[in-house]
Amino acid sequence: MKLATYSTANDATLKVGLVRGEEIVPLADNGISGDMISLLDGGLDNDAIASATHAKQGIPLSSVSLHAPIPLPGKILAIGLNYGDHIAETNSKPPAFQMWFNKQRNCAAGPYADINLPMVSDKLDYEAELCLVISKRCKHVPADRAHEVIGGYFCGNDVSVRDWQMRVPTFQIGKSFDTHGPMGPWLVSPDEVGNPHDLDILCTVNGEQRQKSNTQHLIFDCFEAIAHLTQSFTLDVGDVLFMGTPSGVGVAMKPPSFMKVGDVVRVEIEKLGYIENTVVPENAETVIG
Repeated sequence: MKLATYSTANDATLKVGLVRGEEIVPLADNGISGDMISLLDGGLDNDAIASATHAKQGIPLSSVSLHAPIPLPGKILAIGLNYGDHIAETNSKPPAFQMWFNKQRNCAAGPYADINLPMVSDKLDYEAELCLVISKRCKHVPADRAHEVIGGYFCGNDVSVRDWQMRVPTFQIGKSFDTHGPMGPWLVSPDEVGNPHDLDILCTVNGEQRQKSNTQHLIFDCFEAIAHLTQSFTLDVGDVLFMGTPSGVGVAMKPPSFMKVGDVVRVEIEKLGYIENTVVPENAETVIG
């Protein structure tokens, strides 16, 4: 099952729909109301959704605007140095423990939204990543039960402003600029994904392959991540985890190759679809209130 958060040209209200081929079937029009977080919180019932939408007419996907599956997550957490080849290319030491940092939730962006080139930096980089969303409030979850709290998977790009990232050890600000967390194109349910640790992952910039790997090369897998995090704090419904990036990032190229205005970066993951975003200049307007 694929569920998308979307709006239409005539109605900016965010809705949830079932993606079926090249069309999307609005859930609210078929008796299933709520945003993606409330649907997850209520327990996604594949059979109920399938029954409610069976033989119901959808609308063309091409006629809607897709948003991040979770438009404003409570928490966005990202793990660093989680592929061996990425550790090698950045001349880093393998972490003894999982290395997590926050991406502020305001960075969340749609699967085809523009990415801002910041006014304050030209060191803009991409990181293709598998994302997952939490579907049950949870604490102290053992790895062998972590699958019970995953609501689905989607593509993500952990866009990074490298000079701001490396100024301080937390990484947080350099990973949290507005628009620097594109996700989507939709949430794919765990039953449709199957094993999340055997998915091909690809990133291209302007059609040129930059990253190519498989999630089997994760050092700490999705279930271990949840087990580790929930030893410390509660994960809530709608929290999003970025699971790390493989080798091929721009900062590690010789010479480094950062994204420029007009560049198109695409992240594609097997079974999940793809997201594709264009780099544009950041709006310099002061915003207060």
